[in-house]
Amino acid sequence: MAHWRALIVLGTAQFLMVLDTSVMNVSISQLVEDFDTEVTAIQAVITLYALVMAAFMLVGGRLGDILGRRRLFILGLVVYGVGSALTAAAPTVWVLALGWSVIEGLGAAMVLPAMAALVAESYQGRERAVAYGVVGGLAGAGIAVGPLLGGWVTTYLTWRLVFAGEVVVVLAMLAFRRVITEAPRTGTRPRLDGVGAALSATGLALGVLGVLQSGTWGWVEPRNPPFTVMGFAPTLFVIGLGAVVLAFFVRWERRREARHTDPLVHLDLLHNLPLRSGLLCLLSQNLILLGLFFTIPLYLQVVQGFDAFETGLRLLPVSVTMLAASTLAARLGRAAGARRVVRLALLMLVAAIVWLLATIDPVIDDAQFACAMALLGIGMGLLASQLGNVVQSSVGEEERSEAGGLQFTAQNLGSALGTALIGSLLVGALAQAFTTQVEDDPKLSQEAKQQTSVALEAGISFVSTDQVRSAAEQAGLPPSEVDALTDSYASAQLDGLKAGILAAGGITLASFLVTGNLPARPAARPEPARGRAA
Repeated sequence: MAHWRALIVLGTAQFLMVLDTSVMNVSISQLVEDFDTEVTAIQAVITLYALVMAAFMLVGGRLGDILGRRRLFILGLVVYGVGSALTAAAPTVWVLALGWSVIEGLGAAMVLPAMAALVAESYQGRERAVAYGVVGGLAGAGIAVGPLLGGWVTTYLTWRLVFAGEVVVVLAMLAFRRVITEAPRTGTRPRLDGVGAALSATGLALGVLGVLQSGTWGWVEPRNPPFTVMGFAPTLFVIGLGAVVLAFFVRWERRREARHTDPLVHLDLLHNLPLRSGLLCLLSQNLILLGLFFTIPLYLQVVQGFDAFETGLRLLPVSVTMLAASTLAARLGRAAGARRVVRLALLMLVAAIVWLLATIDPVIDDAQFACAMALLGIGMGLLASQLGNVVQSSVGEEERSEAGGLQFTAQNLGSALGTALIGSLLVGALAQAFTTQVEDDPKLSQEAKQQTSVALEAGISFVSTDQVRSAAEQAGLPPSEVDALTDSYASAQLDGLKAGILAAGGITLASFLVTGNLPARPAARPEPARGRAA
């Protein structure tokens, strides 16, 4: 057990940082009520958390080389604990965003790349595969415990207790920090590329911001944007500006490498085909998972009317099977190779998504829904068991921190895009379906249609049918038209939810295209990335 004590502390960090994301997802309705806000505001807070991590993960990986991975891990835990304490006491949604999305996000950006590198440094060969399987299993445990524990605490006590509890766990981890060791560094410590850090963070932030706001702004035709560009919605222009900034980032990094100065990340690492394939799979895995974990709680809470604890119970099958599969499948990867396991996982995800689409009805079929979610968990667990080990085993010792930064950048960029993109498609499909059904409904008068059109132009949010009914009654519509409008919205809700889940299925199918360079057999000893300066 002494040999695995470091893994217990390092894995607990992974568990902790998955836990509060799943708590947030299952507590959406309560957060909306507590802060007197809308679903889109909480969606923005969830997205911002993943975005901050994605934007600063490369910086975190580089700081591990500069300050030392162990020191950065400990410092990151302190920052994360401060953010958790502020989140627990947050009086407004803006303080929630500061404590959870920004401060905790920055702490996670320091902890996670260092954690990935320290695991790889502490364990070799078969032990490393087991270690990453355990880390994936603990991530699954965070997803397992989050909905159930968070749902129970949110329903019967308050969600704030979860974040207060995180502070206690952080203090316990800091008390056992001595079990984490790190080999002494040799050679000159690199310097931080401040310009590269600013360019990468700005480019990623603009790209995700554009996707996040597309549901409100519209993609091409302006819906309710703060400004327009030549009469068009600003969404594609903001995303394009992000792409331009990232192009400048690439040129800047190439320039620094040519001058033999330290870049933020050695882009030649991306010539390593197994590494690149692993990163793309991580991005798509988290895009699918977080997109579904934003969409499905909305279905359970807003459409079915479940509270946070009841929602957590219905998410339990995906959590338990993900934990089991991610823990047990490391051995399968050694026997069959990561490529086969990942492709099998993607097939399971496609089957689970098709099954979920069949279960999205006004009245939930608990047995069918539970089976679909269990299959989804197995697929996600198989992915989690392989991809971390693929990324870290694809590089040499000197590249571990950078690979860790790239690994968690991919994961959290996927998480941010998942919540933003799937949430945007869901709201957009809801608006489109509601507009069409209102226009085609002969039970509604022209005045009711006009009032609805004006309300939709001001923006639409995913709310309960009771809220729609109340708004229609306050607008003075007769009872027959109130019923018709409410029925139209209820039908549009299901259409929007199915559109979001269908989009996740399309992303899953597209993910097969990036699996070709994953290891077909257990990884051999890694070689340094091509093009690195000696």
